[in-house]
Amino acid sequence: MTFAGTTPEERTGKADVLLPPPLARKLETLELGSRLRRPGQLRGDRRSTKRGSSVEFADYRTYAPGDDLRRVDWNLYARTDRLFLKVYEEEEDRAVHLLVDTSASMGFGSPTKLTTAVRLAATLGYVALNGLDRLQLIEIGSKNRPRPWRGTGAVPAMLGYLSGLAPGGENALSRTLKEYAGSTKQVGLLILISDLLDPAGVGEGLRALGARGHEISVIQVLSPEELQPELSGDLELLDSESGQRQSVTLDGPTLDAYQRRLDEWLAEIRQTCAGVGASYNLVRSDATVENELFGALRASKVLVS
Repeated sequence: MTFAGTTPEERTGKADVLLPPPLARKLETLELGSRLRRPGQLRGDRRSTKRGSSVEFADYRTYAPGDDLRRVDWNLYARTDRLFLKVYEEEEDRAVHLLVDTSASMGFGSPTKLTTAVRLAATLGYVALNGLDRLQLIEIGSKNRPRPWRGTGAVPAMLGYLSGLAPGGENALSRTLKEYAGSTKQVGLLILISDLLDPAGVGEGLRALGARGHEISVIQVLSPEELQPELSGDLELLDSESGQRQSVTLDGPTLDAYQRRLDEWLAEIRQTCAGVGASYNLVRSDATVENELFGALRASKVLVS
């Protein structure tokens, strides 16, 4: 794995924490799964659904930073001392929208849910960039605009940005999903990484994205403390986003009721995802990201060989 335009210190700093080189090498054999094939705006690795598409050579274009070196015509470089890429007929890129929830609730757990979400985003974003997909990364829970990247040369910038994410603020998930559905100019593969803890629910937002034409993958990250709380006695609970406090007595019947409601909520989410044709995966924040990538996410075709 190489990161163009970075120092050795940068490569062994943030990059290797989020994306260790051994994992990156494994990811280079994978791509993001998609049931649909859509035309893009720029030439890339995937042929579009337009008529006349083929694998026939069409032309050359000048190499630009971030382009895939595998497409360089090295024979032409030997003759001209200039880098040119081979371009094939109707080969176009795919839009990948990666939405990461950074609301305050994502700071809960040990490790935090956001820690796991960022690691997942780093690996999935790397697969997209390595495959010459056009990546848009959106931070849910802030006012930041979408961050667009393309090509492997953008990997350091993506990893640097992800490493700086921090939890904070109220959950704007439902509103953001609906707004994003109305604002995106090109539909494509949309991956949402979130705990989905929005009082407004996520149904309307996911349906809006589905109606827009996005192919959706939902990765829900919850902490072990949320899935199987080990608390008891008289406690005061604090909502990390609203600041509201609630006094509770946690005993056997109360915890049983919590588990029933949790199971019902997760079943509702699965049903909602199925209703819009979205894949769904539940990831524990203490899970090994590599196991999830090559286990559940491959099984559900989020990643394919």
